Parts: sequence; structure tokens; C-alpha cells
Amino acid sequence: MECPQMFRLGQKTHGPTLNDVPVAVETELSGLRLGTRIKPGETVAIACGSRRIANYPGIVKAVVDHFRRLGANPFIIPAMGSHGNGTPEGQREVLHSLGINEPSTGAEIRSSMETDIIGRVLEGVPVFCDRHALRADHIVVVSRVSLHPLLRGDVQSGLLNMTAFGLGKLDGARTYHRAMEDCSFEDLAYGIHEVMLRDGNLLAGLMIVENGHQVTARIQAALPEDFVEKESAMLRYARGLCLQLPFRFIDILLVDEVGTMFGCLGVDLNVIGRKQVVHAAGAGEFPQIRTVVYRDLNPASHGNAAGIGHADFVRSRLLGKIDTNATRLTSLAVGMPAVGAVPIDFETDREILDAALTLTAPNLSVKARIVWIRNTSSVVEFECSEPYLDEVQHWNDLCQLSGLRPLDFDSHGNLRDFVTDCRTGSNSEEQG
Repeated sequence: MECPQMFRLGQKTHGPTLNDVPVAVETELSGLRLGTRIKPGETVAIACGSRRIANYPGIVKAVVDHFRRLGANPFIIPAMGSHGNGTPEGQREVLHSLGINEPSTGAEIRSSMETDIIGRVLEGVPVFCDRHALRADHIVVVSRVSLHPLLRGDVQSGLLNMTAFGLGKLDGARTYHRAMEDCSFEDLAYGIHEVMLRDGNLLAGLMIVENGHQVTARIQAALPEDFVEKESAMLRYARGLCLQLPFRFIDILLVDEVGTMFGCLGVDLNVIGRKQVVHAAGAGEFPQIRTVVYRDLNPASHGNAAGIGHADFVRSRLLGKIDTNATRLTSLAVGMPAVGAVPIDFETDREILDAALTLTAPNLSVKARIVWIRNTSSVVEFECSEPYLDEVQHWNDLCQLSGLRPLDFDSHGNLRDFVTDCRTGSNSEEQG
């Protein structure tokens, strides 16, 4: 079928950029005066998650260096629920893929899936904590604060979430998702936090917020008793910097890559919607997208394709990269088996678009509203089809970056993968 012509669109972003991230980390931690709470020689478990964070290795190294200067012995633990195939080796590898290792941070990684129950909340829900963390004298949680792909309300991605799901490991992820069928995550998170305050040797937390270019915008440290108040303020700040797709209605969304580094279900559902219903927008939810296409799985996901069920079509190459066990594990851990279901696949982009256009506008395919993004973390620049052209001319925060051009299929019927470095604004193209 005939495809509409495309053009590149840019979104204007706002928000500060930290020029010296390690100095900001040191300034924040020093302000907590943790030397009054730590004795020389004591151990500090630094909990790190599975999300891609700008300057992540440098941030963790600055945390390690701070505690070494206080005479403590810091080490790193993976705090990522079911990710990494739910194994110590897998979670260690996830950290390595994010640049977190001994050479980059100067600290040992101690990875285990063993947990202990340290208390109970609500109607007897057990609170789990990583055994290595509990055996340390102190725990420090390092987390990005952002909107969560599934959660709503005042507690989303941040210190409270990582304290629960991250430090709770696979045991916690399974238990808490089941508990959320009968209570809100906020109530659960607040209860777990109270137990950790009492029995979990929490020492401090470090929160990171990124701007629309996925660059570090703000860093703030907090004492455990201040987690709730300070994280809530940071979440409000992060919400104001979050970039989303500017359109309310999209016929076809092409996503070059998905994976757990972009969200627990492979993408940020704040960007593509489908938070409430796996294959459609929920009531009052935008954008409303008729057909979602996933083209590939990022290698840093280590085969975990949980969330693939949100797509309507996928490229066959993605299926060949799936670790079935890892995908099944995460999908079941979050209590949503449908998100691990494999959609219809096609070998080529040409076949996918022909099928999607038939569903959308069989007689008016050149009028189809198509948006093409690299991933849900990179929406500063993206491609969109000609029907959006008049609309974007009237928006002050949007900028047309190219003229109209046809979709460029290679001899096999595949598109090229558009790669945008949002930090520099440079573009390159790789063969799909």
C-alpha cells in the first residue's frame, strides 16, 4: 500500500542541566552529615536498579567515594526485583550493561536473590529485604525519580519503589504485585517504608531527575525519615520535565527498540498509553494509538521482552532475541501474563505497514497518521507523517526539522533504524 511522506519533528525542552554531577552528589551527601551516623569500618550496601540513568557509573562512584572518605566499606547490590532473569548472575550482568562494575565504581558487587522477612504490613503482607543489604551496617538507595510506566499517584519510580520492589528482589516483586490487587501501591509503599525505617538499617537515599534530553537535571539526597516528603517534591519536579508525544490520535506508532531499561514493560507507557488496557487506550487516556509496532529488542534487556504484549505487530527479528524464561518471569511477577504474549510478527517493515495500513485506512493510506520513534526515552526528535504537518505549524514548542520525504525501504523491504543522540542532537542511520 502507498505510505504517506514523513518529516522530522523536534520538541523544545526545558529544565536545567547539572554540569558537574560528581560534585553535586558529594555536596548533597555531605549535607546529610552522615559521618555522625557511621562508624569507621562499617559496611554500606549501595542499592542500584536496572533503569538506564544518565551519568550512572559516575553517580555511583561518587557515592562510593563519599563513604570511603568517611572510613566506611561500601559495596553495591542489584536492587531490581525480577529483572536479570531473577538470578544473581543475571542481575550482576544488568548492572554491568549499565556501566556499573568494580573498575568504574571502585566497589564490589554482591548479587544474591536471597531475602529475609523483616516485618509485615497491612493485612499481613510480608516485607522482604535483600540478605546482603540486611547484613550490612547501612543501606543507601540510589534511584531516578520519574513517572512510572504503570503506577499513578504520589508514589511512582523512586526511593520508595526501589526500597520495596528493588530490595525485595523477586520475592518482593511477586508478593507486592499480588497485594496491590487489594490495596493501593501508595499504602503498600508507605507501610514497607515504615518497616524499613524500623528494622531495615536504611541510612540515606539519593534521587536523580533527568530533563527531556535524558540529561541529569537535579540530584537530591535525603535521610530515610524524609523519603516520603522529599520524593513527592522531586516527583512533581520530574513530572514538569517529562516529554510525551504531542498528538492525541495516532494511527500507527513505530518503535525502533524496546527493553527493560526503558520501563519494566519494555517501554514507558506514559508515552504510548495502554496503561489500563493492553491493546488499546483506556477511557480518557491519550495518546490513542490504533496500531503499535515494536521493531527490535535492545540487547541490554538481555532477552527480557516483558511488555511485548502491548504491541499489535512486531518484526520477526525481535522474536529471535527473546529469552522466554526471563520474559515469562517478569510478566508473571507483575501479575500481567498478557504482556508476555507474542503478537503477530512479520519479517519486514513493508509487510507490517501494509497490514497496519489495511487496518487504519485501506482507501486513504496516504492520510495515515504515523509516528516513528527510536524508543520511549527518546522523543525529543522523531518522524511523523504528512497529515500532521499543518497541525504542528501552530505549536510553539514544536519545530519542523526536515522537509517531506518518502519512507526509505531497502531492497528487502525494511526501513533503516533512525538513531538520535538526544544529548548532542546528532543523527545517524543504521541498516535495519
